[in-house]
Amino acid sequence: MDIEEEIRSLQLDSAEESNGLVNPEDGKPEEVDKSTKIDEDPKQEVQPQLVQADEPKVKDKETPPVKDEKDDLEMKKRHVNVVFIGHVDAGKSTTGGQILFLSGQVDERTIQKYEKEAKDKSRESWYMAYIMDTNEEERVKGKTVEVGRAHFETEKTRFTILDAPGHKSYVPNMISGASQADIGVLVISARKGEFETGYEKGGQTREHVQLAKTLGVAKLLVVVNKMDEPTVQWSKERYDEIESKMIPFLKQSGYNVKKDVLFLPLSGLNGANIQTRVDRSICPWWDGPCLFEALDSVELPTRDPQAAFRMPIIDKFKDMGTVVMGKVESGTAREGDSLLVMPNKDHVKVVAIFIDEDRVKRAGPGENLRIRLSGVEEEDILSGFVLSCVESPIPAVTEFVAQLQILELLDNAIFTAGYKAVLHIHSVVEECEIVELLHQIDPKTRKPIKKKVLFVKSGAGVVCRVQVSNTICIETFSRFPQLGRFTLRTEGRTIAVGKVTGL
Repeated sequence: MDIEEEIRSLQLDSAEESNGLVNPEDGKPEEVDKSTKIDEDPKQEVQPQLVQADEPKVKDKETPPVKDEKDDLEMKKRHVNVVFIGHVDAGKSTTGGQILFLSGQVDERTIQKYEKEAKDKSRESWYMAYIMDTNEEERVKGKTVEVGRAHFETEKTRFTILDAPGHKSYVPNMISGASQADIGVLVISARKGEFETGYEKGGQTREHVQLAKTLGVAKLLVVVNKMDEPTVQWSKERYDEIESKMIPFLKQSGYNVKKDVLFLPLSGLNGANIQTRVDRSICPWWDGPCLFEALDSVELPTRDPQAAFRMPIIDKFKDMGTVVMGKVESGTAREGDSLLVMPNKDHVKVVAIFIDEDRVKRAGPGENLRIRLSGVEEEDILSGFVLSCVESPIPAVTEFVAQLQILELLDNAIFTAGYKAVLHIHSVVEECEIVELLHQIDPKTRKPIKKKVLFVKSGAGVVCRVQVSNTICIETFSRFPQLGRFTLRTEGRTIAVGKVTGL
């Protein structure tokens, strides 16, 4: 009894000292208490921890809530952005719709409604695409225009689907989709004639692959769709033919085919080989993974949650304050943080952070966020601005040095100082001019050639100085690959891809 009493009195003493934090069960009210405090004054929690870290009592008091948050983050599934790219009508939206249906994001009734709508427009096979193509213009034309967004989960991963438009007039929209993606799913139609049109010069399959590589989509799943088509009927010959034609091209675009590319057959319309492996009776020769397994098994480079915070803004709107949207490229944002909106150097405070519909206390790299800010007006923000930490803000420049790979120039034009194009870098779209060609790159050795160069032609590599009309926020490729790759386009065609080598 004496021992028990002693323990109890000790507990009471320590409870008085540490504010009632005796055991984990009692820790919970403390935690709630803490969170209300955080809302009132976010600095309250941080300061004691930084200043008095050497005092054990204070440290004990401060640690548990933070630790819970850490565990919470570890328990969460990893988050991956997947962009669907490929030629118009390859079946990107249909495959995306089928994924959402199979993973339970869309119910039967909605599907029946879409089926009826599609039948009324005499487009029976489009009903799955309606899940992704939500606005009327897209449904009437049967073409995706904007980048559709949707979410689904597998056992290990939370995915955001970005359904990029395949039509060539909407490539700028596709660029904004691919610049947020971690994995690309290149959808190819196996139907006779459709693969060929998408793949030939001027087809979107080629352009999309080149863009995806430049925009930092490191891993590619090449999905051969429409395998159930009467002209194909799960034919291994057709599948092999497509694979053999795509591999050399993917290598040429810079993909390591063994490590970063995976081919698989499926049918977006009837859902074969998407969630479960395709039945042997339908397709006896395929023993590889289904799409969900393939997506789950893709390994992604780890991003540093402790690094300097960077979030390119892709959209903004008013909602009880100014709300900006974007994907965190590095670092972590917390409620109550002070950040900078670059290049205008507006000091802002994070009022609230949302992932999808859920409000969270903090969010790390790779997440798509909506952040509510105070201290800045919505009209003072443009897409392409970058939310960055105050300690090391992102550089804002009007001129930079870049290494370019020229793909193909319009009508055999030559590429020289004075050449004008449109620059796409993360979420920035800006007109630019080539001020000076510094030197050409030897295609064999990948080293600069010493001789002075005045112009180059299609297919050349060159280092040059680029000037933009407005200040933009970029990083060098070596420091932040995501914020240092870009494409140059002119008159609706991608003419060059490149990386920023100096600011």
